[in-house]
Amino acid sequence: MVEERAEESVEEGKGEEVEEGTQEVEEEGEAEEIEAEEEIPALPPSLEGWTPKTSLGRKVVRGEIKSIDEILENGHKILEPEIVDVLLPDLKSEVILIGGRTGKGGGIQRIPIKITAKMTKSGRRFRMSAFVVVGNEDGVVGIGSGKARDARSAILKAVRKAKMNLIKVKRGCGSWECGCGTEHSIPYKTEGKCGSVRVVLYPAPKGVGLVANDEAKKLFRLAGIKDVWMKAFGDTSTRRNLITAVYNALKNLYVYDR
Repeated sequence: MVEERAEESVEEGKGEEVEEGTQEVEEEGEAEEIEAEEEIPALPPSLEGWTPKTSLGRKVVRGEIKSIDEILENGHKILEPEIVDVLLPDLKSEVILIGGRTGKGGGIQRIPIKITAKMTKSGRRFRMSAFVVVGNEDGVVGIGSGKARDARSAILKAVRKAKMNLIKVKRGCGSWECGCGTEHSIPYKTEGKCGSVRVVLYPAPKGVGLVANDEAKKLFRLAGIKDVWMKAFGDTSTRRNLITAVYNALKNLYVYDR
């Protein structure tokens, strides 16, 4: 009888140990699940209702992609501007002055919105178009255009399209007069073209600044370039073509590198 009771107590002890072991495993599994949930970044309040429609957007929401550099360096196409809102919340934008109207002295006064009119039987129908540059002032920049019946909607459309056209700008110090090795200019000469406009960019030493017109300076500032020489040919008064040519020139920096 004593031996049977001893065996029963040993079996009960083993059962308790097994139960404690299973509880510890369950607790460890729960802890791992909690840690995995904590690793997923929370969306900004403005994007809580966003449901991604692309595989790239779902990876961003799950936290598999945590930097915009991973997308741009791998050549992925951004089809949802909300992806950029999550990865680059501090993105800045500038409106390019592509429109014009008669000034007080009879000249042309530049305005950010281009207005076109269509004549119908019921009267004129106006349409607004805007051209926007976005960037984080640290090597990422994009351009986009939008059209709508009011100026605000046109600018918002242009900003959304610009976020889907982001590129990584290769920066450096390619001037023989400087040689500091910092990323204040471009590494070498580059060219870009759009329509009749052709643009040539040259690396400049520190202190020169942005030797370009006011609209091109907006693109350079948002791209993080502080010193550059620009030479333009063709009908540069068409500012949409001018800015697009500068954008293509910055994009060609990686093409030349390859």
